[in-house]
Amino acid sequence: LKGAPMDTPTSPARLRIERVRDVLRARAIDALLVPSSDPHLSEYLPARWQGRQWLSGFTGSMGTLAVTLEHAALFADSRYWVQAEAELAGSGIDLVKIPAGNPNIHLDWLAAEVRKEGSVAVDGDVLGLASARALTAALAAKQIRLETGADVLAEAWPDRPALPTAPVYAHLPPHAAVSRVAKFAQVREEMARTGASHHFVSTVDDIAWLTNLRGADVTYNPVFLAHLMLDADTATLFVGAGKVDDTLAATLAADGITLAPYAAAGDALAALPADAVLLIDPRRVTHGLLARVPSSVKVVEALNPSTRAKSRKTAE
Repeated sequence: LKGAPMDTPTSPARLRIERVRDVLRARAIDALLVPSSDPHLSEYLPARWQGRQWLSGFTGSMGTLAVTLEHAALFADSRYWVQAEAELAGSGIDLVKIPAGNPNIHLDWLAAEVRKEGSVAVDGDVLGLASARALTAALAAKQIRLETGADVLAEAWPDRPALPTAPVYAHLPPHAAVSRVAKFAQVREEMARTGASHHFVSTVDDIAWLTNLRGADVTYNPVFLAHLMLDADTATLFVGAGKVDDTLAATLAADGITLAPYAAAGDALAALPADAVLLIDPRRVTHGLLARVPSSVKVVEALNPSTRAKSRKTAE
């Protein structure tokens, strides 16, 4: 690496950052934002969405990476400062310490680093709705565009891991003391109360609880990647092909759950009827998925009914 000391090995992060910058230049984009999140806004991520770690070398569970054509910065809170300083050494990435009370300091950094009327890319499929709104507002003063339709990492990360393929299995009594049918009935009561005809869920813990299913897509967490759509009578589980065997699929069908491809969730949202009323939790759905919902559909924002329901213990 030009300018590096002869006895200092080239950091893999430096090479990866330059690869990302090549993509940014080719797309005429000024900056890339890489949050620590996946399409389900989980705290612990499958390898496919550990792009911030792959790109920077920082292995902490939380942090945000921003890359411009000239600079790169990792934003981390005080839990990770010592670790980040060690892991970022030689990478050319600056550690920006998040001060108490200002978790959105990366928004100010981007607004200052990106030129007026420039553009910032972030994968909308892993960007939370609330985060997208805050980012748009922060960039608006300089008329900076937010580009959420392209996954820059997909081009810069040639050996990116595939989606996990671990099988989904049933969570059975006595551990599952309430049937999935009864749980769906609880959610539908809340849907009726809010006037919603449909409810869309992306959070993997809510889906595992609602469906009485478990998996192994995330290390040390018995969850699986899926989205779930409910209406007044039916439910569709969007899950990877082959993850649910035929016997379990038949059991789910008997309980009113239809299986669909994992990638079809966005298309299902786009196909909602014009008179639909969609219940979503704005803190638990991504900007990219909600952007697929037709403008004619009324969106009701409220806490996922399952979040409150699963916090209550049964006698069992």
